[in-house]
Amino acid sequence: MVLMSMTGFADRAGESGGVSWVWEVRSVNGRGLDLRIRLPEGMESLEAPLRAAFGKAFARGSLTVGLRMTRGQGDSAQRLNPAALAAAVAAAQAAGTAARDAGLELAPMTAGDLLGLRGVLETDQGGGAGNAAALEAVAAGIAPLIEGLRAARQAEGAALAAALAGQIDRVADLAARARATAEARAARAGELLRSRVEALLGAGAPVEEARLAQELALIAVKADLTEELDRLEGHVAAARQLLAETGPVGRKFDFLTQEFNREANTLCSKAQAGDLTAIGLEMKVVIDQMREQVQNVE
Repeated sequence: MVLMSMTGFADRAGESGGVSWVWEVRSVNGRGLDLRIRLPEGMESLEAPLRAAFGKAFARGSLTVGLRMTRGQGDSAQRLNPAALAAAVAAAQAAGTAARDAGLELAPMTAGDLLGLRGVLETDQGGGAGNAAALEAVAAGIAPLIEGLRAARQAEGAALAAALAGQIDRVADLAARARATAEARAARAGELLRSRVEALLGAGAPVEEARLAQELALIAVKADLTEELDRLEGHVAAARQLLAETGPVGRKFDFLTQEFNREANTLCSKAQAGDLTAIGLEMKVVIDQMREQVQNVE
């Protein structure tokens, strides 16, 4: 059984040029593939290869991928961004002019105020995010991260497959019990049906055999569970086949559990006997448990 779950977690760590990093990915249920990526400043170029790699590896799931980076002490230095400084000075001058035109006087801006503005001072990482070698080393951690998540989802999938196999076997057993019960009921139902039809058509009144046979046939057809039980057995075979398939089968399995539930509902509505109704209700409980498990299958 090779089912893959949509639930899993993986992380991978590395270090290069005085910079250490940790990749993390969390995966939960999703109707399709939903990938959320959180990258530190300077690593934005990794988003495209991340999306391509994860899109190729997984078909469904809501995934959150994050990268944390830590730079060693003494590896950073600050440098002035002349363009950002010029823009900040121009903005300050424009603000001062507008204030004076409005009759207001602003407090003078100090050099510290200017340097504190975002982007005026930049951190130069000799072995950090802006370093091509560090970027390449961080990118090399994507493939191991994907393999780690795949392994986690496969391990979870193995547990799901075992649970589903047990539930499918349980449905098969209940369907067999329902068939045996229905056949036993049919064997003793002839005279009971005859007496009920005669009562319906008029107690003590003569009944035409042709009319009686017609009414008995109609009742027998309404009470017959052969088609429902045949379909249940077919669904059991299809479910076992899905467990053995490779690739994403979650959507197919979800649809199949709906069909299981449809037949179980019909079984309950046509049971007309406490023992068959009890079997149908127990089957519905098992099918609901199966549907909950299937929601985790990729």
